[in-house]
Amino acid sequence: MLRLHGKNLKLKGINELAEILYLHVGLPEAKHWNGKTELSAICKKSVSEAFLSKETFSGDGVAATEFHGGPDRAVCFYPIEHYSQWSREFVRQIKAPTFGENISAQGMMEANVYIGDIYRLGEATVQVSQGRVPCSKISKNNGVEDLLKRVVQTGYTGYFFRVLEEGVVRSGSPIKLLDRSQENFSILKANELFFHQRKNILEIEQLLEVEALAEVWKENLQKLLKQNN
Repeated sequence: MLRLHGKNLKLKGINELAEILYLHVGLPEAKHWNGKTELSAICKKSVSEAFLSKETFSGDGVAATEFHGGPDRAVCFYPIEHYSQWSREFVRQIKAPTFGENISAQGMMEANVYIGDIYRLGEATVQVSQGRVPCSKISKNNGVEDLLKRVVQTGYTGYFFRVLEEGVVRSGSPIKLLDRSQENFSILKANELFFHQRKNILEIEQLLEVEALAEVWKENLQKLLKQNN
């Protein structure tokens, strides 16, 4: 039982204490896919520890700034459970961390993590800011054409953290849920609105009221509201 905002709330399907299964960082480099060369940081390397600043991990970087990077997207997380699902579905081994994530853990899937959740991540403190908006490099890096489409269909995108307190993070560091300010919008529910229920004005307006939501999502959702008016 965790005490939040003056009342006791049971954690819904999420481990109060998880553990970082791996830590990966990497800078953009040229990748060759389908006869073309693209700059990408999706192929990261395993490290035992890294300093996490307000912007990113030391030694980490991004290429597609429209989808990654910046204070609201300092840490990329992808649930480990999805890899076995994609491997079964596409009948081939799809291994972590080929989605370009920095970290992963068990028990922290999109349905169980809420916008604004605050975690202790090793020596750092982070906050869930938005679901990941995936790009075609996920399919290209795994050699599965329909993977991106399925990620969007399911909402199994992973998500981003902003950094509230900088510090060293290590592979195997604990992930401790410190605070949950709302239970209306999980990452999965927010993804459903963002990708599939783009005319659900009422819930989009409610999602916009979540203070911790990343600014880029707020901007895009506000554009949706204008289009629906």
